[in-house]
Amino acid sequence: MRIDLLLSKLCLTKTRSIAKTACDKGLVSINGKKAKASAEVKEGDLISLSLYGFKHEIRLDKIPAGNVAKKDATNFYTLLSKTPLNS
Repeated sequence: MRIDLLLSKLCLTKTRSIAKTACDKGLVSINGKKAKASAEVKEGDLISLSLYGFKHEIRLDKIPAGNVAKKDATNFYTLLSKTPLNS
């Protein structure tokens, strides 16, 4: 699954276009490498994103098959850290 689609489905970004823009600006990385919006993710990947005033680091536990309800989104990943960004 593409990283921009995954971030949108798991409610980590509000829309897919926001996820795509974040990837284009270099705010998203997979396993320590800057990710393009079309980068494929797999289970166990470490994803880092700097959005909404925080740097989130998550581990992807499983890939969603279809759409995900907002209340179920956290079942698909583990939040490793959430630190405020210094302005």
